[in-house]
Amino acid sequence: MKRNILVPIDFSFDSINALEHAISIANKIGANIRMINVRKSHDIEIPDYFKDFNFVFGKSIEGYFDILVQKYKKKVKGEFDYKIREGRVYKEITNQAKYEDSYMIIMGTHGISGFEEYWIGSNAYKVVSDAPCPVLTIRKGFPCKPITKIVAPIDISKESRLKISYVADFAALFNAEVHVVTVRETNARDILERLKSYAAQSCEYIAQKKIKCVLKDLHGENITNISIDYAKEIGAQMIAVMTEQSENTSNLWLGAYAQQMVNHSPIPVLSLRAEVLEK
Repeated sequence: MKRNILVPIDFSFDSINALEHAISIANKIGANIRMINVRKSHDIEIPDYFKDFNFVFGKSIEGYFDILVQKYKKKVKGEFDYKIREGRVYKEITNQAKYEDSYMIIMGTHGISGFEEYWIGSNAYKVVSDAPCPVLTIRKGFPCKPITKIVAPIDISKESRLKISYVADFAALFNAEVHVVTVRETNARDILERLKSYAAQSCEYIAQKKIKCVLKDLHGENITNISIDYAKEIGAQMIAVMTEQSENTSNLWLGAYAQQMVNHSPIPVLSLRAEVLEK
């Protein structure tokens, strides 16, 4: 059975960029692509992205989707279609992902342009928090390129290490190297020792999958910022994070940090939820 990738489309440049990333990934892993739009109005203006097209389909969501299908169908190796739903944006996206057992959701994080008030920006983190599958969020302007380096920050919580198995399997599909990065806001000896042990275990697991693993220790006031800075420094194409962690850990990767990462990282962020990985 083929994997399915779901791509929310609000017809902004950002969402089309996410679609191009999705096509690249889908072709590599042998997946189908389904675009989805949650209709907010039947009376819509021409999105900026389509203003240079010669219209033969009419000014409708269906018409805009038909243009995208015509433009990209020859680039997609698997099936390529779209779905239009109505309701609350993030709920309809996540419900569709549940219904078709999506392998991944790939979406942009910004959508403000000349077409209504695009809904991607305000709903990206809601989708991440509610999705039944991993979500790859792509910030405006990040070009589509081969995935060769993935950064996987970990702290002392069990939850942050849950992603290692998934990241290793995903990296194997692209023959990408994984950078296991310990992140901390303290120099406490017990924290340092535990992080060193967890990182070694994680890298050993990745190496068993025949994937190159690089270890790096980072210390700073904001674990989101130091993770992003490191990813930029090495030219990574993805940062993998968990969206929830234990509340009793010293270095929390909770709401504020995960949301900062999704909203501000210039590098695509792969967000994973513990309950999804533990299924």
